[in-house]
Amino acid sequence: MKLASLKSKGRDGILIVVDRSLSRFRSAEAIVPTLQQALENWPAYEPQLQLMYNELNSDDKQGKPLNITELASPLPRAYQWLDGSAYLSHVERVRKSRGVEMPASFLTDPLMYQGGSDLFLGPTENIEANSEAAGIDFESEVAVITADVPQGVRAKDAENTIRLLMLVNDISLRNLIPSELSKGFGFIHGKPPTAFSPVAVTPDELGSAWKNCKVNLPLVTHYNNEKFGEPNAGVDMQFNFAELIAHAAKTRPLTAGTIIGSGTVSNQDRSTGCSCLAEKRVLEIIDEGEAKTPFMRFGDRVHIEMKNPSGQSIFGAIEQQVSICKP
Repeated sequence: MKLASLKSKGRDGILIVVDRSLSRFRSAEAIVPTLQQALENWPAYEPQLQLMYNELNSDDKQGKPLNITELASPLPRAYQWLDGSAYLSHVERVRKSRGVEMPASFLTDPLMYQGGSDLFLGPTENIEANSEAAGIDFESEVAVITADVPQGVRAKDAENTIRLLMLVNDISLRNLIPSELSKGFGFIHGKPPTAFSPVAVTPDELGSAWKNCKVNLPLVTHYNNEKFGEPNAGVDMQFNFAELIAHAAKTRPLTAGTIIGSGTVSNQDRSTGCSCLAEKRVLEIIDEGEAKTPFMRFGDRVHIEMKNPSGQSIFGAIEQQVSICKP
């Protein structure tokens, strides 16, 4: 099943059901107005939403044409957004460029930060920045949306709490992050609003690609219309989504609608390219002694998408352009 949210006067959008080809939709407002409400009582609403989805796919005369630019993030805001860093090839390379070894604990204890979740960007909304000097970067990721998760949940039980999956652009302002982290209290200014894919999908939409609580497909990023990277999201993922959920819920319960990200998708095989500019710059430092690829400039565009083996887009594409913020 594929779900999305139309932009509306309200802050939480209007829930819609989208057909598998991402070409048509039907409003689900008569069943449940918003995705957040659906997640909070999933057993009651899921069968009705699934029926609508089945009808859309079996009758191409049903529904209205889908316009991606009219979509908000599937969850326009959320109670919680937690982002991990499950691809240690990414972490190891960044630390190596600074001459710092990766601690052994990173192999057993996931990295995770809590991001701002009061406002998310729609899949085609601009990345607004105050200045190019901030070091604007994209980060292509995968994320899950959970049901209510009890405190102390074990990883083997956590997979059952996954309701939906999305793609992510976890935008970073790289030049602002070091000074924030040096304070030893996390970052705020270095992480502007995050963007998510046009639709969120149930795990069954991935078919055999959903295995071991990982999405075993390439995540393809184009930067200014050129392919930038296509690492496989199921390869080199040190902690799967069940393990990330268990980590997040170690000392507190998670409410329905919590979003948990994978971190920047990265493979040890360098031929698959990168999912962010920072990693490419790090590889240049390692290989050539200096970074040559600049961070994003005003007007630059990023396109993030994942397709199934038959070439069909699963989540739709995140398609964003950098623009100057106008207060």
